Amino acid sequence: MAYHSGYGAHGSKHRARAAPDSPPLFDDTSGGYSSQPGGYPAPGAEVAFNVNHLLGDPMANVAMAYGSSIASHGKDIVHKELHRFVSVNKLKYFFAVDTAYVAKKLGLLVFPYTHQNWEVQYSRDVPLPPRQDLNAPDLYIPTMAFITYVLLAGMALGIQKRFSPEVLGLCASTALVWVVMEVLALLLGLYLATVRSDLSTFHLLAYSGYKYVGMILSVLTGLVFGSDGYYVALAWTSSALMYFIVRSLRTAVLGPDSVGGPAPRQRVQLYLTLGAAAFQPLIIYWLTFHLVR
Repeated sequence: MAYHSGYGAHGSKHRARAAPDSPPLFDDTSGGYSSQPGGYPAPGAEVAFNVNHLLGDPMANVAMAYGSSIASHGKDIVHKELHRFVSVNKLKYFFAVDTAYVAKKLGLLVFPYTHQNWEVQYSRDVPLPPRQDLNAPDLYIPTMAFITYVLLAGMALGIQKRFSPEVLGLCASTALVWVVMEVLALLLGLYLATVRSDLSTFHLLAYSGYKYVGMILSVLTGLVFGSDGYYVALAWTSSALMYFIVRSLRTAVLGPDSVGGPAPRQRVQLYLTLGAAAFQPLIIYWLTFHLVR
């Protein structure tokens, strides 16, 4: 601020007018408020204030904690109900496979007549996983075979100029429904025959799903060699699958608990095993004959 060195007419010292300050190059926003008239806060300042106020509110913290506990409790209930119907650990057992097991099991399904030992191996009363025991059932091969069958059916229908999404969807759903019906029939038969065994729904689903391997071979042979090749492959794969089913289920259904039991019960259990095996060629034919012409 500049002052004059002299005095005025009345002997008083006069202060000179200060020069106006130059406008600042940048606004000061360190206080969180803009330089707008009236002192209104910046657009983001009110939101930040509300969030900070909410986090600092004890009632809000209690509500958030209560909501988190409800969500955690609901998650536990869902997991508990899921484990009641589908055991994740048991499901992992049926997918514990490797390349060597898959190759050997496919060979066993196509040519099972030279296989000697059909008993499932145990370690400390726990069955060995499929990658360590060739006789253990798995769900990997049935799942991949089902997908391959659907793709092969689409290719066969496309070669014959009969492909459509509706027909392919009907083919896939029919194959899946037949397997589900077969498993339910086996469960009902085991219940009526009062069979006490280690067979579960996953076991029956695995044994029922192995038919897709024979279906794939039959359709492929029919596409390459015509209907005659299809019927030859159908007869071979059906007989091989029947032999495989009988030998695999024989130990499980006619186990040690049935030894010494009533003769009628043993006959019912034997008929159940033979019926499950004899039903395989009918399903294979029903699901593949329309794909080869």
